[in-house]
Amino acid sequence: MTYKVKPLSPWREKLHEIIFEADTRMGKLFDVWLLIFIIGSVLAVMLETVSHIEERFGTFLIALEWVFTIAFTIEYILRLLSVRRPMAYATSFFGVIDLLAIIPTYLEFFFDGSHYLAIVRALRLLRVFRVFKLGHFLNEGAVITAALRASRAKITVFLVFILLMVLIIGSVMYLVEGGTNGTQFTSIPRSVYWAIVTLTTVGYGDIAPTTTLGQFLAAIVMIMGYGVIAVPTGIVTSEIVNVKKSSEVSTQHCPTCSHDGHDADAEYCKYCGEELHSHSHTDSWGL
Repeated sequence: MTYKVKPLSPWREKLHEIIFEADTRMGKLFDVWLLIFIIGSVLAVMLETVSHIEERFGTFLIALEWVFTIAFTIEYILRLLSVRRPMAYATSFFGVIDLLAIIPTYLEFFFDGSHYLAIVRALRLLRVFRVFKLGHFLNEGAVITAALRASRAKITVFLVFILLMVLIIGSVMYLVEGGTNGTQFTSIPRSVYWAIVTLTTVGYGDIAPTTTLGQFLAAIVMIMGYGVIAVPTGIVTSEIVNVKKSSEVSTQHCPTCSHDGHDADAEYCKYCGEELHSHSHTDSWGL
């Protein structure tokens, strides 16, 4: 499907090249500084939760967080201005992450402590693969994504089966342990919680059966847990084997539909058909 959109003005074309493309010196410089800002912002949020650091540098860290947030807000607005279809970018994976990266700090005006959610900015570091032209990593990421997409129906059926299983196991354990004195299985929901913890081999140990029959049932559930773990792993692994690996992925970003992950020799976007930017000059950074 081809979108009928107006071409970008020269300054917006240049802005798109700097912000979204990593094939030019200015584009790479922008992305490197962006990664530095992201790392600095994440460190600031983490350090603010350390009591003795917060006591001495709390005001400075808060001010620094606002500097990062304002910078990311300006960057987000510029990203919207530099694409032909702003809503396509805003609803894309990175578009949503970019928005979530700036919202928590502003929510601090209404909900105390919400700025700690700004740690989601760490997800923006995924851009490092595009910035440093690690196309083979992008390709492997595409394979995993395709495998997960292909196996979602099987995994959904598996999760429904597990849900039914823990409901039954929890109910049986409540019947077995519920009548004993000092029992920890005080209700079916609490027993289901125990079943989930046991079946997933987490084993918190906060709830444990005391009767012989209950312990026997628990042992069966524990053994079943090993098989349960293997099932989704096998499903995804088989799909990875079946996925046909495409050619090397480039770092090109479509200015119309905001999709990336195109083939290295692609001239047009495989999602919307628009022409991709190409940069014929040599990257002076040698990356």
